Amino acid sequence: MNRVFVCSCFGVTEEQVKGHAEAGARTPRQIASACKAGTDCGGCVRKIQALLGRGACPRRELIDQGARALTELEEAA
Repeated sequence: MNRVFVCSCFGVTEEQVKGHAEAGARTPRQIASACKAGTDCGGCVRKIQALLGRGACPRRELIDQGARALTELEEAA
């Protein structure tokens, strides 16, 4: 069996992270609650984000395409 470890601190594999995601975990914090991955050194958080499909920043991409950025208290004015 070939295991790909995402979190070496707690021995959490890619398959385990995917399993927690299928069970409803949607954020790195929810993954951490389920299996502790990402709670020690933090080196695996980006990999967890990628596995959850959260590696990109959609707001930044919209701004890069020319969309207006919401400024602080803009709606209150």
